[in-house]
Amino acid sequence: MTKSKHEIVVLVGSLRKESLNRRFAEALVRLAPADFSFRFLDVNLPLFNQDEENNPTEAVARFRETVKAADGVVFVTPEYNRSISGVLKNAIDTGSRPYGQSVWAGKPAAVMGVSVGPFGTSMAQQHLRNVLAHLDMPTLGQPEMFFYANESLFGADGTLGADAGKLAQAWMDRYTAWVKRHAA
Repeated sequence: MTKSKHEIVVLVGSLRKESLNRRFAEALVRLAPADFSFRFLDVNLPLFNQDEENNPTEAVARFRETVKAADGVVFVTPEYNRSISGVLKNAIDTGSRPYGQSVWAGKPAAVMGVSVGPFGTSMAQQHLRNVLAHLDMPTLGQPEMFFYANESLFGADGTLGADAGKLAQAWMDRYTAWVKRHAA
């Protein structure tokens, strides 16, 4: 029997209330087909400590269980000092341990981000792609999604502007096909 709905987790690597990356991710998931659902996970987890990996907190256990049950993962990363944020890296490390029990392996992934800088989040995304390759996550390569946060990125209603919306829809179409391909 085939699942009728594909469940995707979204990790936004920013804790800011007014995060551009969260706004972008919320606008993006509105473009998904009806057979996909998206769940935003809290990345504000306790710092990973190998001494505690076999005795996780409730928040860590819930995070790991939710990722493990998901059909795919979308990483939405800001760029901090030309890399990913500490909270996103911590969430990734938390999900990869204990050794041999990674919740990431085989999950079809996608990477995107928004920045106030003209190069978007290209450097952070490259670092993140290296990490995801190590975690054995097949990661969508094209279209790449890094945006410069200018006045045309969002409409007044919170949707994506025309140009960003076209690219985002093309991305969503490719990513949902990517997830279905890896679910087969």
